Amino acid sequence: MRNRVSAMNWMPPAAAIAFLLVVIMVLPGILVKRIDGSDPSGSAAAGHVELVQQADPLIVPVYLTQERKVDRIPLETYVRNVLAAEMPAEFELEALKAQAIASRTYIVKRWLDGDVSQVPVPDALVTDTVAHQAYVTEEQMKKNWPGPAYTERLDKLNRAVNETAGLIVTYRRKPIQAAFFSTSNGYTENSEDYWRDYIPYLRSVPSPWDKELSPRYTATVKMSLQDFAKRLGIESVSALSRSGGMKVLSTTAGHRIKSMVAGGKTFTGREVREKLELNSSQFTWRITGSDIEITTFGYGHGVGMSQWGANGMAKEGRSAEDILKYYYQGVEIEDISSVAAQARAPQ
Repeated sequence: MRNRVSAMNWMPPAAAIAFLLVVIMVLPGILVKRIDGSDPSGSAAAGHVELVQQADPLIVPVYLTQERKVDRIPLETYVRNVLAAEMPAEFELEALKAQAIASRTYIVKRWLDGDVSQVPVPDALVTDTVAHQAYVTEEQMKKNWPGPAYTERLDKLNRAVNETAGLIVTYRRKPIQAAFFSTSNGYTENSEDYWRDYIPYLRSVPSPWDKELSPRYTATVKMSLQDFAKRLGIESVSALSRSGGMKVLSTTAGHRIKSMVAGGKTFTGREVREKLELNSSQFTWRITGSDIEITTFGYGHGVGMSQWGANGMAKEGRSAEDILKYYYQGVEIEDISSVAAQARAPQ
């Protein structure tokens, strides 16, 4: 079974997808967990929680960038290890479950689409970096969580994955582009305001929980005007401090900067954020002498599920399904085989 995924890399896309669907359909055991927390296997009982694996699991090949090797692991282990890297284990269980489903959706969509973009080697599907989804091995977890914290947090992550095993987010019976980010500025962003493409389920919604909970809600950076101008490709530094030398032209539905003028040049908020390596595309600035101070609100691109917002919703008693259906509009939570069966059905 360890060669199934790597074999897909030299199959034509249609054949690879058909192959995956057949594999999924012969794994009915993956569907036994339910999002409500019931666990027929008993693995979530009191005491140590083992990650439930199927006898013949799907295998995900992950390129470990530091080790420069491909690690081939079962799907649910991959989801658990992504969860450990992408969301604090101290978060509420329902927030962790929402993240587990979103992360599983991401890899299933990539798999079904035959998408191996930004992977530097031919026999992997994803890397362990934020270019795809952050990922840590169990050895790294032990280093990050010394002593009893390792067992406690691993048990919690295992429970989140076990209770959502096989579940993904769909829109019109297809896996969604399950975008997520750390902290909102109070709102999420419409997809087309950051990536240009209109995606119906990635709509701007209020996310008021982040301001109170997230330590990354606001941050201020200081740099010289000369450095600021250099990064933006502005020739006249003096033009920045003149009246009207910097101003916002328009904002997005998510209250971020859509377009602005700086030194006679027009930029999108995303361009400024990326060129200056800012936390967010909502920011204010203050020029003092030869320096500029920039204060950002939120952390990340702002599209999809806010992780700190998800934790805020969970603290209010909302379920993982509630969280996902709030941040991804008009979606459903389905198991993988249901989606596969729909894909195989005659059109």
